[in-house]
Amino acid sequence: MDARPSLLNRIRTLSGLQPLRNASVRTKLLLVALVPFLTVLPILFFLIFYWGAAYYDRLLTFKVSSDLAVAHEYFNHVQERVGSDVVSLGDAHVLVRTIEGADRARLTTLLQQKQDELKLDFLNFLDARGVVQAASRERGPGPALADHGFWPVVTSALQGQAQTEIDLYSEVQLAAINDGMARQAHIELVPTANAEPTTKSAVTSGMVIHAATPVRDADGRLLGVLEGGMLLNQNLDFVDTINSLVYAPGSLPAGSDGTATLFIDDVRVATNVRLFGEQRALGTRASQAVRQHVLGEGLTWLDRAFVVHDWYISAYEPITDSFGQRIGMLYVGYLEAPFREARQLVIMLLAGLFAVICVGGVFFSLRVARGIYLPLARMSGTMTAVQQGSLQARTGAVLLGDEIGKLSLHLDELLDTVQAQNAELKAWGEQLDQKVIERTAELEQANALLRQTQKQLILSEKLASIGEITAGVAHEINNPVAVLQGNLDVLREALGPHAAPVQAELQLMDQQIHRINTLVSKLLQFANPEDFAGYIEAIHVDPVIADSLVLVRHLLNQNDIAVVHRKQATCAVAFNGGELQQVLINLFTNAIHAMPHGGTLTIASGDWEEDGKRGVTITVADTGQGIRKEDQARIFDAFFTTKRSKGTGLGLSITYTLVARYGGTITVESEANKGSIFSLRLPAAD
Repeated sequence: MDARPSLLNRIRTLSGLQPLRNASVRTKLLLVALVPFLTVLPILFFLIFYWGAAYYDRLLTFKVSSDLAVAHEYFNHVQERVGSDVVSLGDAHVLVRTIEGADRARLTTLLQQKQDELKLDFLNFLDARGVVQAASRERGPGPALADHGFWPVVTSALQGQAQTEIDLYSEVQLAAINDGMARQAHIELVPTANAEPTTKSAVTSGMVIHAATPVRDADGRLLGVLEGGMLLNQNLDFVDTINSLVYAPGSLPAGSDGTATLFIDDVRVATNVRLFGEQRALGTRASQAVRQHVLGEGLTWLDRAFVVHDWYISAYEPITDSFGQRIGMLYVGYLEAPFREARQLVIMLLAGLFAVICVGGVFFSLRVARGIYLPLARMSGTMTAVQQGSLQARTGAVLLGDEIGKLSLHLDELLDTVQAQNAELKAWGEQLDQKVIERTAELEQANALLRQTQKQLILSEKLASIGEITAGVAHEINNPVAVLQGNLDVLREALGPHAAPVQAELQLMDQQIHRINTLVSKLLQFANPEDFAGYIEAIHVDPVIADSLVLVRHLLNQNDIAVVHRKQATCAVAFNGGELQQVLINLFTNAIHAMPHGGTLTIASGDWEEDGKRGVTITVADTGQGIRKEDQARIFDAFFTTKRSKGTGLGLSITYTLVARYGGTITVESEANKGSIFSLRLPAAD
């Protein structure tokens, strides 16, 4: 019978239904009314927004990818046209006959005529070694530049295969063809935002559609190679044609502009992107991110990119020369702003529509639910007020004749009865509580006194035992030490002058015996300070500090603790030497216990002067685990310890009492895991 409800409660708890099960009726009604509008509608809006935005971005990327495909096809078409024109001219009978006639002037005239007809920038005839024999343009005098056999397209033609590629001509190579081509290729760089830093100030290379075809006589013998090319730098007809093909009128919404560009490296050498007014953005550069993606990694860029002054939906693809090197990029793109504004407008309209639906639905649901939960809310408020101590709180009249109204009336009657009974119980309870408090206080005082007495007895027994053991150990050490000292003196007298060779060893033994005597004396002074007390003397603190360090040296060595002693005190203090030593050893021992894994113990002495008074300060700092803030106010209390079974809780209490007895003060500063600093402030001796 009891197992089934328990199992049901566990299931509800694990599934998150337990809080809702215990919620008020008002909360449940509000949840029923509001959850569909405040959760389902926002989630639906977010999903529509997320999917719509992602699909919209994919559409923009797909469009620019299609635009790039059109531009790429046209670019290939122009290359093929240049190649086919050169091949057709190389196969022409008039060219073969002119070459066989060995009339260079006539051949030059023919090449010039064909260059204009084919709309090329140069035509050259090369012999079977790849050396220029005739050119449509007046060439420079450099003989080395007349050898074109290093170009892959020329090499292919010499081997009998026509080829067309994109090649990058240097300024010297362009000038060797014609000075006009070198000037056309020269473009000054314009500082561009987001571009990769560069030290270049201009582009002097030229991007050329480079074609070559073998020229043979009627017998198939190779007469040479016909080479032709078209310079693309500042070839505005080329990019304008691409732009008109890709972005025909009406293909973009109002306010968006289509652009096309040809790059050498990341510099625009032919573009219809405007810099100012009708000035084209020649010499401006692509962004660093685009350059790295396209030229650095050889990938196609299909994304938004910053172009000169604004963001464009952009497509870039690398251009490779005949040597297989990436030398530039082909770009098409359109202004993003109109599309972004259109998307924002749609999102705002959609958000407004969802908001109107949500507000209207919430208003209607609340109106329906209000008539149910308002009386229940009044009763809940009454119960809350009673729970908080207002026993006079009542629900009052509820203008409902249903079960809720009757429940409200019964609740008020029940509260009247409870209030009367509560008054009686309260009076009886107060009397009982007072008696319990009195008895408890008496027991606590007795227990505290018993514990304190117990600890004092144990401590007294321990101190007495330590004193006896220390005195016995000191006596046992002093006897053999006295024997050693006496025998050493006898040995020195017996040897007489013969002791000179071992005089250094004898003196060393004297020093070590004296050191043992000093240690025993200090040990006795620490174990029985009352035997050395009884008078106050003017003492300097630094020697006492040094003596105290000797007594705890074995603890310092065991814990691998370094000691720093800064001696800056010049005043003498009025203190009993043994009791000052006891104070210091207590502080040193606490610092050592706070650094079980090693650290640094720093003792510093100095003078102070204030309001005509002066004295000495002693600080003992460790790098240990520190003291918790809640314990710092109690560390000088008797029997308070944080060492559990390892401490008595009397060390710092005795230290505090001794310092106060001589008119001094002791304070502590500590931070968890950073160490503690105990500061003594002692008055100077008169």
